[in-house]
Amino acid sequence: MKTLDRYIVLEVLKSSAIALLLLLTLFDLFTFSDELDDIGKGSYGLTEVFYFVTLTSPTVFYELMPAAALLGSLFALGNMANHNELIAMRAAGLSIFGIVRAALLAGVFMAGIAVAVGEFVAPDSEAQAQTMRANAQNKHLSLSSKNGLWLREEQRFINVRSIADNGGLADINLYELNGQHQLVRATHAKQAVYLGNKEWRLEDIQSSQISTTQMQASTAPAQLWQSSIAPDLLKIVVVLPDNLSLRDLYAYVTFLKNNQQKSQKYDLAFWGRVVNPLVIFVMLIVSVPFVIGIKRGINASARILIGVIIGMSFNVLDISFAHLGLIHFFNPIFTATFPSLMVLALALLAIRRLN
Repeated sequence: MKTLDRYIVLEVLKSSAIALLLLLTLFDLFTFSDELDDIGKGSYGLTEVFYFVTLTSPTVFYELMPAAALLGSLFALGNMANHNELIAMRAAGLSIFGIVRAALLAGVFMAGIAVAVGEFVAPDSEAQAQTMRANAQNKHLSLSSKNGLWLREEQRFINVRSIADNGGLADINLYELNGQHQLVRATHAKQAVYLGNKEWRLEDIQSSQISTTQMQASTAPAQLWQSSIAPDLLKIVVVLPDNLSLRDLYAYVTFLKNNQQKSQKYDLAFWGRVVNPLVIFVMLIVSVPFVIGIKRGINASARILIGVIIGMSFNVLDISFAHLGLIHFFNPIFTATFPSLMVLALALLAIRRLN
């Protein structure tokens, strides 16, 4: 690596690390403030709030990496421009595309860290956070696993393989034990609809009555099921698709497609996670024309404001287009990549005009 490249890489990495630390602290404070409103629900106290904020920090870290890259690059390159370092570099033969290349080298390190945290740390940490929070605020033991959601209610264990947006359930298994912890009944229902007042309607039921001497099987089109487990609890326990790892998303999408269920939301989440590390490079490229194309002498506050405006605009565009894609059933790859590709094209056009 050339000396100038190494200098730019280190400056961008240093500024991005500072920006990431500040953003992470700010967002954790927001989360902490929101969680204070839930203190007193069940056994959820101040200790659990701190634990929740700590466990959700890796997810926030992963999501903030592109914004930190943008702010860090704006600050580092802007500082070089204010001290005439970029002019000296260009006089020494370093082109604008050379500056972009050096910034992208820094992006390789940031993308590697983002992938490591986003795939191997954040999903498990987020699942632990949501499970701990649900356990503390409710009386049910909840466990998330690759085989669906497990819940315990007294002597009954419930396995839910799919949860609809409206709170309905699909592919439910109920296992009832006696006082000696022996299985006495196993029930499978194709779906369950919440009727309110702690009452569900199970549909397409297959049930087996089990004893030490025999097993009796029966079927029924529907039956009522009294349970204190409500749809809101299920939504709390389940980790959002955007917070699952690529491996888990791929496995769940495969499961949904094999069972002829809608998987578009999870397909979009999968490709969104594929694209997210690449957004780091897009943000680094975007920062270059905003540094070189504006006059020198702009202070750090102005550059941070520019970064915030760019980041917020991109985030609004990305979220809006994702919702549009879900509504109109766009291809998930196109939906996930279009905002980044559009911003990248505009940034490259601006750099070309500057060059």
